[in-house]
Amino acid sequence: MTASLQQNVVETFKQRYGSAPTAVVRAPGRVNLIGEHTDYNDGFVLPMAIDRASWIALHPRNDSRVTLFSRNHDEFVEFDLAKLTKHAHHWGEYPKGVAWALQEAGYKLNGWDGVTDCDVPLGAGLSSSASFEMAVVRAFEVTSGFAWDAASMALLGQKAENNWVGMNCGIMDQMISAAGKKGHALLIDCRSLEHQLVPLPSKTVVIILDTATRRGLVGSAYNERRAQCEAAGRFFGVNALRDVSVAQFKAKESQLDEVTRKRARHVVTEDERTVQAADAMRKGDAKLLGQLMNESHESLKDDFEVTNDALNVIVECARRAKGCIGARMTGAGFGGCAVALVEKRAAASFAKTVAADYERAAKLKPQLYVCHPSNGAEIVR
Repeated sequence: MTASLQQNVVETFKQRYGSAPTAVVRAPGRVNLIGEHTDYNDGFVLPMAIDRASWIALHPRNDSRVTLFSRNHDEFVEFDLAKLTKHAHHWGEYPKGVAWALQEAGYKLNGWDGVTDCDVPLGAGLSSSASFEMAVVRAFEVTSGFAWDAASMALLGQKAENNWVGMNCGIMDQMISAAGKKGHALLIDCRSLEHQLVPLPSKTVVIILDTATRRGLVGSAYNERRAQCEAAGRFFGVNALRDVSVAQFKAKESQLDEVTRKRARHVVTEDERTVQAADAMRKGDAKLLGQLMNESHESLKDDFEVTNDALNVIVECARRAKGCIGARMTGAGFGGCAVALVEKRAAASFAKTVAADYERAAKLKPQLYVCHPSNGAEIVR
């Protein structure tokens, strides 16, 4: 898939601009194995970059204009780096927001012409937006000559999404897209941005289960959940729920109203599960990793209340299927995807069984992808 996308952006570039691009960049989407809604609470997350990505073929201009054609949207955007203005929510606001964030941070940018394509499913909770942002940062790096630092670039991508696009996301998506490594997931401390590579257990594969339901995050309950977590942090007298241990939570939980108690319980226990999951992966303990994934889903369903019927059904179908070690929703929730850890030898039969069972139960046709951990944002040529 990725090789053909690279070819697609190069060929379309030649057709639109009459010459070959001088560079091609890519940045991956991600699937989060565990650690959901912990990132904006300064906690721990355990994502892996997937072998689906945003691609940009480009060449530099000698002025301050950026022109970009999207094969996904069959649409063209153009803007001037010296006169950036916001418009209604549109895919073209992502590259503009990245340019704004880079310039706010003092980077001197040059214009470029580009063609982009993406095979990260849009709106599925696999971070197509962060992959696009990190690809755009790499494009500006190529044309403007600044040094790449994964954590710094991830923070600027997050700033673009928070303050320009208007989505109040945490740092996880941009960080894994910037810093992923082939063959590994990444345990990220969302406060310090320290990160450690952890290998997938041997003889296992990660399978993404796309429910075929979609949610738009900017107008969803995401910001409400974030506010509830901040209220819980104020009650405990901490900067973020990451600073509350399970024991501290249990000692005072009876003093919280029911909704705030449930939200805080999810975050506090999810942080603990995520650190335990990374340790299990280092030890090759697939069974424990799967158990922790299962517990995470139940917490997201009952305490954080961000699943929907489709996500719950597909997780149930996955857990019943032969070879499943663990399964949970992934991403912000309210639709999108689940993720399963599966015995490698059972992957094909698992995918076939779950697809059929889910379609029968939900009357929706899912997409299932076996995913392999990939490198983060890179200059391909």
